[in-house]
Amino acid sequence: MKRILLAAACLLLSTALPAQFKTGTGSYDDLYDSETVHAFKEHVSYLSSAALEGRKAGSEGEKDAAEYVARALEKYGVDLVSPVTGQEFGIAREGMDTLTSRNVVGFIPGWDKSLNDSYIVIGARLDNLGMDTYLLNGEPTRRIYYGANGNASGLAMLLELASRLSTNRVLLRRNVLFVAFGASQETLAGSWYFLNRSFSDVDHIDAMVNLDMLGTLERGFYAYTSSNEDMDRGVRALQGELLPVQAQLTNEEPYPSDHQAFYDKEIPSILFTTGRYPEHDTGRDTFDIVDFDGMERELEYIYTYTVALCNGTRPLFRQDSGKSPAPVPDAVSWNDVDVKPVFLTSNDPSFFLEKWVYQYLKYPKYAVENGIQGRVYVDFVVDESGNVKDVKVSRSVHTALDDEAIRVVSASPKWRPGRHRGKKVKVAMTIPVDFRLEKNTKNSIGINGQRIK
Repeated sequence: MKRILLAAACLLLSTALPAQFKTGTGSYDDLYDSETVHAFKEHVSYLSSAALEGRKAGSEGEKDAAEYVARALEKYGVDLVSPVTGQEFGIAREGMDTLTSRNVVGFIPGWDKSLNDSYIVIGARLDNLGMDTYLLNGEPTRRIYYGANGNASGLAMLLELASRLSTNRVLLRRNVLFVAFGASQETLAGSWYFLNRSFSDVDHIDAMVNLDMLGTLERGFYAYTSSNEDMDRGVRALQGELLPVQAQLTNEEPYPSDHQAFYDKEIPSILFTTGRYPEHDTGRDTFDIVDFDGMERELEYIYTYTVALCNGTRPLFRQDSGKSPAPVPDAVSWNDVDVKPVFLTSNDPSFFLEKWVYQYLKYPKYAVENGIQGRVYVDFVVDESGNVKDVKVSRSVHTALDDEAIRVVSASPKWRPGRHRGKKVKVAMTIPVDFRLEKNTKNSIGINGQRIK
């Protein structure tokens, strides 16, 4: 009798297994997954499911994906800034109805009060191509662009990065914003809306990290910064760290994505991606092609990079913000020189700002009385003798602020000159000089956290 019952139980189990462990996160191999890999699989499984019908901008699938991301951020202890269904915006289309898409925005506050108005944005594309119909053997057949790697993988990375940063928020000096950008496929509409209509403190965004297509590690792991020296420096600094994977800096943009909208605002940005892949923008971009163990290794790297970015010096140096120094005869760009010029003990331009510029900057009385503030970009050259010359403004705020920035930079002590190919050379540089008015508890006005005397 016992043998009969055991045989019956085995028969029932054998018939149940195929249904239970057919796809997604229910296979036998999943028993060996780490918690992070299991979470990645859950996120990608849902976000690239047939039920979401390809997450086309403006669709119910995109809306459901937005709600999933919002609920996951809440679960991980991230404060929601947007509604659970996302912050809606409209896209007018000629001859068609207005398309309604949405951004999901979460927030983790930094601990450093001196940086409580500074933000790092971590973003990922929410939408994909949706569905279409094609003829198969003469019959109309529905095709879903599941977008497992593009970009359910990036959204999953955003969520697990948010979880890790939320758990370790005591390490974060700056505020962190997490944004799932809707209608990215519609000319980057979500990131444009965030920067131009939704978020009021755009000038206080110090950097942006973009996560797009991160599920094919065997094809490489790339970091694209548009040659921004600050962001590149962070990548190079990790080359000596014991991390399970290293990002490869690339000068060729692997994929146009939401980081481009931040470049347009002159905000330093970095795109992390594993690059294009054969299934990209096809119906074959499914759960099965994603390397989840590889994503876990990438997460360790991106987390380490992001923490370093959140704790960088202020202000972050925007060498390649689109405002290149004016050409100077025989001068070599700061980016290209072999040995950087050194001010006192450091070749980091932010050290010059901290130890010289902000120590001797005087906020013009006229600007204080009229509430004028902003960021002035100053070009200058450190010549072969270490003298600062050819000081000029490349991006102006107001004449009063421009003149003061020029005065302080021009008065700089000598630097140790830069070298290129073994010789001392002129080095062309650009620095951002912040003029920021603040009210302290005694209602007096300060500049960059210091009271004006």
